[in-house]
Amino acid sequence: MMRLAGKTALITGSARGIGRAFAAAYVKEGARVAIADINIDGARSTAAELGDAAIAIELDVTQQASIDRAVGDTVAQLGQIDILINNAALFTAAPVVEIDRDDYGRVFDINVAGTLFTMQAVARHMIDAGVHGKIINMASQAGRRGEPLVAVYCATKAAVISLTQSAGLNLIQHGINVNAISPGVVDGEHWDGVDAFFAKYEGKAPGQKKKEVGLAVPYGRMGVAEDLTGMAVFLASNESDYVVAQTYNVDGGQWMS
Repeated sequence: MMRLAGKTALITGSARGIGRAFAAAYVKEGARVAIADINIDGARSTAAELGDAAIAIELDVTQQASIDRAVGDTVAQLGQIDILINNAALFTAAPVVEIDRDDYGRVFDINVAGTLFTMQAVARHMIDAGVHGKIINMASQAGRRGEPLVAVYCATKAAVISLTQSAGLNLIQHGINVNAISPGVVDGEHWDGVDAFFAKYEGKAPGQKKKEVGLAVPYGRMGVAEDLTGMAVFLASNESDYVVAQTYNVDGGQWMS
């Protein structure tokens, strides 16, 4: 039995990477999915690969008009939104004395404001439509603790955990469950950029940081996007109806809480 049969999902930042893996898992479980991404060509390509159950939606989470339009377009094409995954995010790193105000603003705008106001727009739709929906925010182990070179990104993910708690407590009165997933280090093309930051600031050879963090995972390797899909399906399904305002670690044993 498919666990998400008849459900519809909007997944931000899902043209590639973790978001794409979520979309593929949801389609496999019977859902129809809106591939929402600022890269509309990438979204269209992913939607085409996933078949008739997927549509492409252009979305810039830093622009309220774009958020509202994406929600409206998804509802118009899929009927309603039962599930939201706030996956769109940006990584940055720098020593505290070198943090750039513009970079800070950009990362907070995407990771925190983007999460909050996309969640708000979808929650308003769910309440108006009487949908007892599921909202899943993407946190990170970086939100559980500080890191010497990652102050801004860590702070954004700590904010996502806090928003998940507050929104979860507020929206459950409408039958909307809000929870989050906290990954550890997940391999993928984005890690080229992450590795470059550490090569710059720690003087490491390209690829060295990635190898080190993989070896430090108790499970014995870095995660891959597919390691996260089981939790994403669970939190979107009826099996998680009594789960409210929680952030689940899916990190190979890197953090215990």
